[in-house]
Amino acid sequence: MSTQDTCCTIVPYFQVAEGQLDAFKEGAKKMVEKTKEEPKCLHYAYTFDGSLAHAREGYTDAEGVLAHLENVGPLLEEALKISELTRLEIHGPASELEKLQEPLKGLNPQYFTLEFGFRN
Repeated sequence: MSTQDTCCTIVPYFQVAEGQLDAFKEGAKKMVEKTKEEPKCLHYAYTFDGSLAHAREGYTDAEGVLAHLENVGPLLEEALKISELTRLEIHGPASELEKLQEPLKGLNPQYFTLEFGFRN
């Protein structure tokens, strides 16, 4: 069983510096607002467990991922001044992951290859 799904999911975790959670959340809200404009974004949200933040992100394809990173780049840079990216996973089909390997190599993500499933 295989899928023609081209969806790419970004799974980043941020450890927010002590005393910076409110500032991080304000920046996250700005990223959510800015991301609403992206036509290839399927979902985008932030979840929190204390000072650990997670962005829930899904895009129609690799191009959507790259467009998003370009769109929120300056806001993400600000967030990384008050947090540490502790883990980054990229999930998607092999054909889409290949397109992300070179542009994302500086972030050192772990790639998970989609093998089977479905989307409604």
